[in-house]
Amino acid sequence: MSVHGIQVKGAIDSETRCKHYHQENDRIAIKFYCCGEYFPCFKCHAEEGCGSKDVVWPQSKFSEAAILCGACGKELTIEQYLNSSFKCPVCQEAFNPGCRFHHDLYFEKQRQV
Repeated sequence: MSVHGIQVKGAIDSETRCKHYHQENDRIAIKFYCCGEYFPCFKCHAEEGCGSKDVVWPQSKFSEAAILCGACGKELTIEQYLNSSFKCPVCQEAFNPGCRFHHDLYFEKQRQV
């Protein structure tokens, strides 16, 4: 499905929700590091993705746009998303705070300094 002009594999609506995660605030898609394609979640990627496993965004690339807000269509950097307090910094629509429990599937763990 095309969401704001970007192909999001596995999306079932115009805000990037999928069959696995479809609450009101489930409105982001993630560009997977391994294939460069957007998916709503890791389950959609496993079902329809490139077949790679356990390939996450390295911290050195957190400044790259890899998160799509399903509400406004803005592509956010990983840093913007991780520092967003679970809302889009552009349109202020809420993101699901439960997604933080899956960050290790998408992003290299942030080192504590």
